[in-house]
Amino acid sequence: MYASSEQLREQVIRPALEYLEMWTSDAEDTLLQALREAPELGLFSHRPEGLGLFRITPAQHRDIWDRYLAFQPDLASRVRGLASQRAFLANPDRELQTNLGYCTAIAWLLYQRSRVEQSAVPREVISA
Repeated sequence: MYASSEQLREQVIRPALEYLEMWTSDAEDTLLQALREAPELGLFSHRPEGLGLFRITPAQHRDIWDRYLAFQPDLASRVRGLASQRAFLANPDRELQTNLGYCTAIAWLLYQRSRVEQSAVPREVISA
């Protein structure tokens, strides 16, 4: 099976971001770049334990739920709405492999959270 960048953009990335009410052309471009150049972005990489399009590890997946979405119930509910009802409860990590919209949403939240965490670090610490 082959999917072009434009197909992924139009049929996976854009709908997932729009569903989250977080769509911007920059967000779309960032996720498409992550699919093309994952190791250079640092957050996503071609790790053998990574799952789905964005190679998200089970640890990253649990962490985004436990340390980010747990404190944002409206957003958590919206993300949960992308997941399969029964399959998610049985094996949440499997959704990263079988559900392109869900995997994309989790990838965006991981990226977004990493940017927030980086901006919270004083510049003196970053440049030291």
